Amino acid sequence: QLQLVESGGGLVQPGGSLRLSCSASGFTLSNYAIGWFRQAPGKEREGVSCISSRGGRTNYADSVKDRFTISRDNAKNTVYLQMNNLKPEDTAVYYCAVGSWGLFSLCDLTENEYGSWGQGTQVTVSS
Repeated sequence: QLQLVESGGGLVQPGGSLRLSCSASGFTLSNYAIGWFRQAPGKEREGVSCISSRGGRTNYADSVKDRFTISRDNAKNTVYLQMNNLKPEDTAVYYCAVGSWGLFSLCDLTENEYGSWGQGTQVTVSS
């Protein structure tokens, strides 16, 4: 069973930074694309970023481009989301999930291409 666990969330002031981690258990993360999504209170879940299985392809939502960076360390079975210059509108529960593209160098932010969702980690940006 594919299982993902997110960590690294917390409370940060506007302009601050956080690094989220998505760790895998029970499977080899390097065989899969991974996506990050977020859901703010009262809003639908939205795609934030994704990375292909070997890291050759990444995608970002327009709202986070130039502020967030996705990366992966397959040796540690972990995907990271570095978030800089955080804004109050980034406040949400952040989830990672396994993409459907296998070893292909592909990923996008289409939610129904993802499964095995983690439990989420809360990010709150507030002064």
